Amino acid sequence: MAKAAEQLTEQQILDALRAVRDPDRGGDIVSLGMVSGLIVKDGNVGFTLEVDPQRGAKLEPLRKAAEKAVESLPNVLSATAVMTSESRQRGPAGRAQPVAAGHDHGHAHHGPAQGGPGASAQGRPAGLAISGIRSIIAVASAKGGVGKSTTAVNLALALSQKGLKVGLLDSDIYGPSIPRMIGITGKPHTNDGKKLVPMENYGIKCMSMGFLVPEDTPMIWRGPMVMSAIEQMLRDVEWGELDVLIVDLPPGTGDAQLTMAQRVPLTGAVIVSTPQDIALLDVRKGINMFRKVDVPVLGIIENMSYFVCPHCHEVTEIFSHGGAQREAAKFETEFLGEIPLDMAIRETSDEGRPIVVSQPDSPHSAAYRAIADKVWDRAQAILGLQEKKVPRIVMQ
Repeated sequence: MAKAAEQLTEQQILDALRAVRDPDRGGDIVSLGMVSGLIVKDGNVGFTLEVDPQRGAKLEPLRKAAEKAVESLPNVLSATAVMTSESRQRGPAGRAQPVAAGHDHGHAHHGPAQGGPGASAQGRPAGLAISGIRSIIAVASAKGGVGKSTTAVNLALALSQKGLKVGLLDSDIYGPSIPRMIGITGKPHTNDGKKLVPMENYGIKCMSMGFLVPEDTPMIWRGPMVMSAIEQMLRDVEWGELDVLIVDLPPGTGDAQLTMAQRVPLTGAVIVSTPQDIALLDVRKGINMFRKVDVPVLGIIENMSYFVCPHCHEVTEIFSHGGAQREAAKFETEFLGEIPLDMAIRETSDEGRPIVVSQPDSPHSAAYRAIADKVWDRAQAILGLQEKKVPRIVMQ
């Protein structure tokens, strides 16, 4: 008999969580005010645990205990808890208040302050390396609807066809689309109870929030929950040895982008845009954001660059043409290439058979592979410069 998910209440969940006690502070996690952001949707439960940053690393058992407590309820189909380590100070009446840093405008920083210990010379906090992953490339767009996820998937597959070991992380918590585009269903499993094993298809490893919650479930999470979830999908996954991890960022210049820039050692970022002026305005914001946090911009891709009529073969520039290339020249960054607006690219993405693997001999696949070559050449050049900066000690 199916579980009666509709009978589940928030009070039942909080009552279950009261059985979980903080090992250091003694009280239960609800009374201590550690539980927030609770959402319940068709028996699927999500919530965040707010912990002191100094204790975050050792409280993974507490997070798992909280999930287990909720999963034990008869009407729960799944439970997902994420930890956020917000720096806090005591305000009036003992209420914990977020500590503002720099010009954060309300968002908690999850790395050293600019100029503090661990910051680079340009002010970028030193990201914590992820074992086994040689390089991490973010695919970004400051504006939605420009085909960023389609580009990220085909770019990852094109890099894999070069013989590289490739992973793909869908960090769009609110609208994960990678599972459908790459043709993967089901949920990841764990071998040791600590880390998830990524899903695989077409020779690349993949992780997405879309594997963990139903496709139609809205993620009504605030910024710190999103940042914590992204970090856990990065660090609590058995990625193994990868030459490159492609990260599909959500559109915009907010919490997810800052988390990646400040907490992860990004090799660089690729920006996807359509050629019209309204999209290019946001491209400038994206480039400036990455430069402010000292992340190299590997280049710009112009997507939906033109349309070729399948009947008369006339070329129509629906969204204008060449705008991304002009923007790249203005910002003195690489123009990586252009991808047309084409039915085949859309259909193969919707069907979970990306064009680079389903139609490898098509001119569109060739365009993606040419872009992948440029991206990888730029990434290798940056990695080479980083390696040269590390001093070598020779014992004689």
